[in-house]
Amino acid sequence: MASRRHRVKVYVRDEDRKWSEIGIGQVSSRYIGRLHGVCLLVHSESDGLLIMQSKIHPNTCYQKQRGVLILWSEAENDSDGLALSFQDPAGCREIWEYICQVQGKDPSLEITQNVLDTSENNDEMPQSSNLIELPDCELNTLEQIENLFDSVSASPLRQERLALILENEDYVQKLLQLFHTCENQQNTEGLYHLHNIIKAILFLNKSHLLEIMFSDKYIMDVVGCLEYDPALAQPTQHREFLTQNAKFKEVIPITNFELRQKIHQTYRVQYIHDILLPIPSIFEKSLLSTLTTFIFLNKVEIVNMLQVLFFKEICAFSQTLQPECKNALFQTLIQLEIISALKIVMSIDDVQIKLTATEILAYLVEYSPSTIQGFVMEEAQEGEGNEVIINVIIKQMICDTDPELGGDVNMMELLRSLLDPENMLTTPNECESSEFLNIFYKHCMHNLIAPLLSATSEGKGKENDPFETEKNKNSPNNYQTAQLLDLILELLTFCVEHHTHYIKNYILSKDLLRRVLMLMSSKHTILVCSVVRFVRKIIGLKDELYNCYIIKENLFETVVNTFLLNGTRYNMLNSAIIDIFEYIRVENIKPLVAHIVEKFYKAFESIEYVQTFKGLKIKYEEEKEKQNKIRENLHSIISSKIFCKCAKIMKVKKEMCLKGNTKELMPPMENELPDHSDEFIENKGTKESEDTADIPETTSSSDFRFSSCHLAAGGSNRMNSPQRSSMHVLVDYPDDDDEEEEEKEDKASPPKRPHLSS
Repeated sequence: MASRRHRVKVYVRDEDRKWSEIGIGQVSSRYIGRLHGVCLLVHSESDGLLIMQSKIHPNTCYQKQRGVLILWSEAENDSDGLALSFQDPAGCREIWEYICQVQGKDPSLEITQNVLDTSENNDEMPQSSNLIELPDCELNTLEQIENLFDSVSASPLRQERLALILENEDYVQKLLQLFHTCENQQNTEGLYHLHNIIKAILFLNKSHLLEIMFSDKYIMDVVGCLEYDPALAQPTQHREFLTQNAKFKEVIPITNFELRQKIHQTYRVQYIHDILLPIPSIFEKSLLSTLTTFIFLNKVEIVNMLQVLFFKEICAFSQTLQPECKNALFQTLIQLEIISALKIVMSIDDVQIKLTATEILAYLVEYSPSTIQGFVMEEAQEGEGNEVIINVIIKQMICDTDPELGGDVNMMELLRSLLDPENMLTTPNECESSEFLNIFYKHCMHNLIAPLLSATSEGKGKENDPFETEKNKNSPNNYQTAQLLDLILELLTFCVEHHTHYIKNYILSKDLLRRVLMLMSSKHTILVCSVVRFVRKIIGLKDELYNCYIIKENLFETVVNTFLLNGTRYNMLNSAIIDIFEYIRVENIKPLVAHIVEKFYKAFESIEYVQTFKGLKIKYEEEKEKQNKIRENLHSIISSKIFCKCAKIMKVKKEMCLKGNTKELMPPMENELPDHSDEFIENKGTKESEDTADIPETTSSSDFRFSSCHLAAGGSNRMNSPQRSSMHVLVDYPDDDDEEEEEKEDKASPPKRPHLSS
């Protein structure tokens, strides 16, 4: 059963074949035991009372029209007709699929019972007589054609087959062309035949044929055929009345062309129904039911269009009001749930109504962006994340058939206003701003970039690939697609600037920048320049993650190749790409400078009309030299530190040795060496003065240090020359100062050498 309830208006057709509304409510379906079947139920939305209960019979003929109407008749003679007018096309589709499921029919069709599928009584006529062959549409065959229509009037099966032939072979158009021939030749007999033929076609009761006959191109020809009634002595000048006497009076100016055409069409069809066609008898009421329905649906569409246009005029008028009156007006519209109504209207398959609804929504966004943002968050909380109104706007923008995309520009500005952080400052809770952006990036962003991903899908850009074909709708070389992608990139650039955290995560996780750069293969410069602006905005953030991403994926290669392909032409593309490199040079973004010089400098080396690339090379060399000096200094500092630690250790050992000599010493063993410490100390000053000649000059306040050691061969009583080493100390350490003070103390009061007793 249909799981959801949908808002509908219920209409009934009375004995005069007039449709009247009996209520508004929620439609649902369930099994009713006492009726032994599944029923459609409509409960009033005001008091919950049952408005309509209709059992779905297996043989009842249901019709779906214009995506929002379901019509059927409870009686066999097509009286007691019922109709449900749905607020939402999705609801109409769901109920229609359920009806088809109960009857076991194909939901892709717009009628559940086809006369072609029913079996005729074999006694009515021979089987071979069911075959219909229309004569050629010529002047001398008009009488034969009229007789054919008379012969099928008693058989619904033959009528159905005749209607299909008329529709598929453009037969109606050929008949109406013959009307002009007969009228020019004053062929009265032929005109009488055409009158009867056209009237018979109207009584076939087929909506597709009515749409052809009542189109702007043919409706006056139909009126002309009906003027030549054989029962009248002279034809009545109905065309003259409709074109010259009937005046269209406007209470307020109606500038919408489609609305004016719809009003004119409805008036003329109503005139045909009321004046030119005979009043049907009680047995012929069903013969014009489709014509009556056609008029009714036209009137509903006119009212809907007038309502939308009326709201648009109100919103435009509000711009001249004082702020207090303007606020009161918009608050009233919002309380009347105009946003929900606009969302539904924007889903209707009517370009003009869609654009008008978008303009009304733009007025509301201009008045209070936070109100629309709050509506989106409510939709997401109710589980309609993928059906939020922003996705409706995006879908309308992507599916726009206007080659100049005039409406898309307005919708892009509308989205920009909703996504502007400055328009979120009025939100009472700061967390709600983050919630709105989370909803957008989770439920809407993938729809926005869908054309971009489609245009850069894998396999694009190969030889003989659709990417290179202008006729391919998704190709960046297609002019309309290039314009759409330009608008999408403009909005993405806005997001990079204002949604730093959200868009960065999206770009990095989806590898979006690489896909954007693929659009530089387009032949349309406007799209290529949009890509360059997008890259420039990312680099302008000087974000380390973006820079690492660009370097790791070698994304500058596409930009460089495009620059080289542009050659020496001094145009907007040339200037835009140079601006990227100039910004990197001026701001000295070191990772990108190094990446560009190391990877692409050979390609730029010959370019001399700007100094940008040579400047990048200079920046690179300066940084390289600076890093080399830092490494050298760092090496010296580390070496000096290590040497100081070694010298300190040697000093500690020397002190321990001297302290040991002050005590009473035991007689030396054979393998022990005599102590020459005092000789070393006495000669230390001399040695230092001799060695200073070999020390290079330095600006540092630190001293050169020397380490010495004395070696002994087993049993020999001689001292080797002390080893000498030097190191340039660049940094003073506190330990060094302590060591110098200790050395001065040692020099001032050298210890006395104890005499060993024999």
